[in-house]
Amino acid sequence: MPDSLMYQQDYFVVLETNQPEQFLSALELLEKLKEILHKLKFEDLSPDLRSFDSIEAQAKYLIDTSCELDVGSGQYLQWYAVRLEK
Repeated sequence: MPDSLMYQQDYFVVLETNQPEQFLSALELLEKLKEILHKLKFEDLSPDLRSFDSIEAQAKYLIDTSCELDVGSGQYLQWYAVRLEK
């Protein structure tokens, strides 16, 4: 049986165009994605994202199912779950 720690997504490393890598909590990543989704045009979103009623639902869906968001030509936004140890 797999260890439940494998599925915890408490922290993420975020890679973004022209930015140093950032370590964000799940809540911080959710807020970042909501901010970016708010700026994107609805018609530029993928069909699966357009099916959600709210930006928060879109952001949660992205965290649960993806590791990148198309933010425009020549730009990128990627996130990967990491485990931080003290």
